[in-house]
This record gives sequence, C-alpha cells and structure tokens, in this order.
Amino acid sequence: MLQFPKWKIMMVLMVSLFGLVWSVPNLLSRDVTDRLPTWLQPVSLGLDLQGGSYLLLEVDTAYVVREMQANLVEALRVTLRKEKAKYSDLGAMGRDAVKVRLLEAADRERLRPELRKLEPEAEFAIAEDGLVTFKYPEPVMNKRIRAAIGQSIEIVRRRVDELGTREPSIQHQGVDRIVVQLPGIKDPDRIKALLGKTAKLTFHMVDDSVTPEEAGRGRVPPGSMLLNSAEQERGLPAQYVVKKRVEVGGDQLVDAQPTFANGQPVVSFRFSVAGGKKFGDTTRENSGKFLAIVLDDKVISAPRINEPITGGSGQISGSFTVRQAQDLSLLLRAGALPAPLQVLEERTVGPDLGADSIKAGAIASLLGIVLVVIFMVVIYGVLGLMANVALVLNLVLLTALLSVLGATLTLPGIAGIVLTMGMAVDANVLIYERIREEHRLGRGIIGSVQAGFERAFGTILDANLTTLVAAALLFQFGSGPIKGFAVTLTLGLISSMFTAIMVTRLLVSLWIKWHRPKTLPL
Repeated sequence: MLQFPKWKIMMVLMVSLFGLVWSVPNLLSRDVTDRLPTWLQPVSLGLDLQGGSYLLLEVDTAYVVREMQANLVEALRVTLRKEKAKYSDLGAMGRDAVKVRLLEAADRERLRPELRKLEPEAEFAIAEDGLVTFKYPEPVMNKRIRAAIGQSIEIVRRRVDELGTREPSIQHQGVDRIVVQLPGIKDPDRIKALLGKTAKLTFHMVDDSVTPEEAGRGRVPPGSMLLNSAEQERGLPAQYVVKKRVEVGGDQLVDAQPTFANGQPVVSFRFSVAGGKKFGDTTRENSGKFLAIVLDDKVISAPRINEPITGGSGQISGSFTVRQAQDLSLLLRAGALPAPLQVLEERTVGPDLGADSIKAGAIASLLGIVLVVIFMVVIYGVLGLMANVALVLNLVLLTALLSVLGATLTLPGIAGIVLTMGMAVDANVLIYERIREEHRLGRGIIGSVQAGFERAFGTILDANLTTLVAAALLFQFGSGPIKGFAVTLTLGLISSMFTAIMVTRLLVSLWIKWHRPKTLPL
C-alpha cells in the first residue's frame, strides 16, 4: 500500500503553511507592506520592471597611485626631519616611484634600515650619489588598485543603503568600473552627487607663517599646501595655507548626524576612543591656533582652538541647508572613497516599461497556467486535478522563497518562473505515464501507483540535477539578469521536486484511501 507516515504529512502541511504566509505580502499594497516587519516583505521588482536609475561609474585608478606616492613622500619628509638629515629632490618620480637625495654620505647607511621600513612592498635602493628610490612593482600597484576598487564598491553600497533604497544592485564590471542599479529612485541627480563625492575628511593645522596671497605667488612652505575655501560666499578667506600633516582623519569618525546650532543646520560628529584622544591632544597642544576642517581638498571652516576639546566630539558648521547637512552626515558615516568616481553613463528607466513588462509577463504566465491546467484535467482526470493543486502550491512556495531570500525579480526571473512551471508539470506527467505503464503490465491500482512514483523518481531526479548544474554555471559566470534567471530556476526546481514527489503523492494516497477506486482515471 501507499505508506505516508504522519511526520511526512506534518512536514507537507508546515511547508505549505510557510509558503502561504510568506507569499501573502506579494498580494498586498505597498502602504501595507511598509508596515510589516523586515522579515516579512514581498519580492522586490528589478530595474526593468519597476523603473529607476542606472549608473556606470569609473574609479580613478591614477588617483590611487598618486595617493600612494604622496603618502610615501610625506612619510619620508617626517622621518628625515626627525632624523635631522639633509636632503633634496624629494618627490614622485614617474608614475610608480618616489625619490629623495641624501646630501651627506653618513646619513645613507645610518638611515637605510629606517627608510626601508617606510614601504616594505616597494623596491628600495640607494645610489652612490645618495639618490634614494622607492619603486612599486606592477603586481603591488595592481593589488592596491584592486583593493581600492573593492573598497569603493563597499562604500558605494553603504551610501546607497543609508538612503533606504530597496534592493539596489551594485556590481564590479571590467577592470575599474562599477554598475549601480537603483530601482524606484525618483531623484537620480542626488544619488549621482552623493556617489561622486569622495568625502575625504581630514583635520589640519593652519600654517600662519605665510599668508595665502604670498603662497599664491609660489611661496608655499615645504610641508604645507594651499587649499581653496568652500565658504567664500560668507566673506571668509578664499584660500588657506594648511600643513600637509593630517592631525586626525575621517576614518576615526564613528558617527555623524545633522543637528542645529543657533538655529542653523550643522553636522555633529563623534570620534572613536583613539580618534578622540588624538583630537584632544591636538587641540591641547595648539591652543590659540587655527584648525582647518578639510573635505575633499576644500576647507569647510577653520575655527580657532580656544580650549582643549577632550570629549571626542565636535561640530562642523557652514552655510548648510538641511539637505546638505543630511547628505554630509550620510557621507561621513559611510566613509571616504579611496579614489574619485566618475559617472560614465546614466540611464533612467521609466516605470511604463516595467508596467508593460509585468502586464505581458502576467498574461503569458496566466495563459500558460490555464492551458496546462486544462490539459492535465483532460488527459489525467482526477489525478490531473491533483497535479494542478501541486502546481499552484509550487508557485506559492517559489514566491515565498524569493521573498525570504530578499531576491529581486526581473524579466529573466519571470522567464525562470514560467520555465519551472512547465518542468513541475513535466514531473507529474512522468509519474502518471509510469503509473499507466505499470497498470498495463497487470498491476493493481495501489501497486501501479506505488511503482509509478518510485520508478519515476530516478528520472525526475536526473533531469532536475542536470538542470541545476546548468543553473549553477549560469549563476557563477553570468551577469546580473542571467543570475536572476538562474536563482529563480534553481528555487523553482527545488520547490517542484517537493510538490511533485511529496504533495502529489500525498494527495493521490489520500484519494485512494478515501475513495477506493476500482479503475485508474487515466
């Protein structure tokens, strides 16, 4: 007889209940689903269905190399001054090296170990004339560029997530490009502005040994730099001379929030424990001097340090609007990009395309399901009706799995769903045809059904495993839309195996037990 233990019945019921609960939000309006918990959300629609923005960004890899050189130059300057060594010709050499000339022969051997430690990954050499060179090998440069691109992707993801965008797609493309797809975004210009800002925040001491006017005529002291002001419209100086040495970096920030001070929007920030101590030491040692707050190589403000700031927090004031204060806080929380991003391509996909696609996909899916339901009932009678119940449950389970995983549904994903519907019916066809063959060979009803399910299982498993292998390869080597097709196909195969082997068998078993038919309705 067809044996179906109680634990199997309970498992089928529990899985079916899971599918119903997690698929229901897909039938509700957006206003209702927004009030649901985060773990009970509907399937998100992709850019091709919902509309939104598409951005192709390029990481400035040359900037990464220049930053490597600039950091090493500054480290050399600090070390040589600390060791009181005489030097000249300090600076970058070409696109992959840094040089400095030690003027005294005694310093060349004395400082060799100290200088070598400044950049262990670079090729280090000291010539007979005292020329010290650090040359970056190509593999080292490529490794740091790849690291910068990976960091850029992560920071772009953080910035987009801070905006509350649902199901963004952020992917690495080619060597130095990033593809950003933002379904449902209504203000692409703001997104573009936020992603295009490096948001590198640093604190420097103002160099009062020379005026900005003198520095503008080429008299910038060594170790200092001339920066433009971001607040010229408020009557503040157009330029500042600041020390190149970074007193505290933005990487020490742990929080930044828009607030108000004296009725004006400001950005309140808070340092980590280490950053707060460093900030407190800086303000204590430079009381009465000016501290420049620099964002993306522009001085936001340069307040006087009247007393030590030891609380580890402070404010950035300026002529901010509320939106500007919110955006700056967002950028500081997400972190600074290691290199500027350039927008190479921007496309806005209208919702009409998505609406048409959804309508066409719904019509095609509904028509296909109706035809399959009619075919199964006509050919297999009551057993075909049971297969249709399993088919509907398969669709419910697939929708629930997509919702639980937070998947994004795209047009290729809809194609994967339609394909799995056909494969789910195909499994039932294999089972029923096998039952028919066993019955022709003289077996009874119970024996035919038992043998049909058991002997068709191997064929169904082989067919689904080969399709799963193809889906895995598509997911591994395909791009975004192809991966979406592979995900829906894989989940559909898993749910169809469950409904064909477990649900249909349970229904047939209960039907035989209750009705005790004399003939098979095939």
